[in-house]
Amino acid sequence: MELNLQQLYQKMRQAMGPSGWWPAESKEEIIIGAIMIQNTNWRNADRAVANFRRVTKFNPDAICQLNADELVSLVRPAGFYKNKSKAVRSVFNWLRARNFDYRSISDQDGDKLRNNLLALHGVGDETADVFLTYIFDRPTFISDKYARTLFTCLGVSGLTNYASLAHRCQLPKSFTATMAQDFHGLIDEFGKQHLHPVADFQKSFLAGDRLILS
Repeated sequence: MELNLQQLYQKMRQAMGPSGWWPAESKEEIIIGAIMIQNTNWRNADRAVANFRRVTKFNPDAICQLNADELVSLVRPAGFYKNKSKAVRSVFNWLRARNFDYRSISDQDGDKLRNNLLALHGVGDETADVFLTYIFDRPTFISDKYARTLFTCLGVSGLTNYASLAHRCQLPKSFTATMAQDFHGLIDEFGKQHLHPVADFQKSFLAGDRLILS
């Protein structure tokens, strides 16, 4: 069956139910999680996230007050601890200068918000899109590895890196921020369940379907 993005989302939600993503109790926890997950797996990232929960309870002022050694200690389980520590400091200092007022930041930055996020240390394309979707509530498609693998299984060719899908995949205007958040969660949950190994896709409820990107 041929599916567009809207139909793919609806079919995945019907089969899997709501994803509940991002699994966090605050936007600050999401920010930490999005930085910690870079270039590692969820098990390692969760250990670092748990460190931040224990020490700061994700209070943004407490995070900003951590010194360099404290940050490194908290981040270490997630690997790349020097770069990720700098990223945490860069992002939270930028947000503190703007009073952690996410709605105001989104309104003031407008179309420049994504580029402003990319200018922060340690924020690349995927992390910027996660922030847009989950922190600033802007419906954005996150072209992560699970999305590229799934879409390849659904017949989309040439997905070699993040940009190769991001440049081709725009969410329909009907998508709300909540739908975009859920769609990303469904794709990642599908990946965990049906793409390890990729051959297991043929046993999934999407086997035989084909995605059409307009």
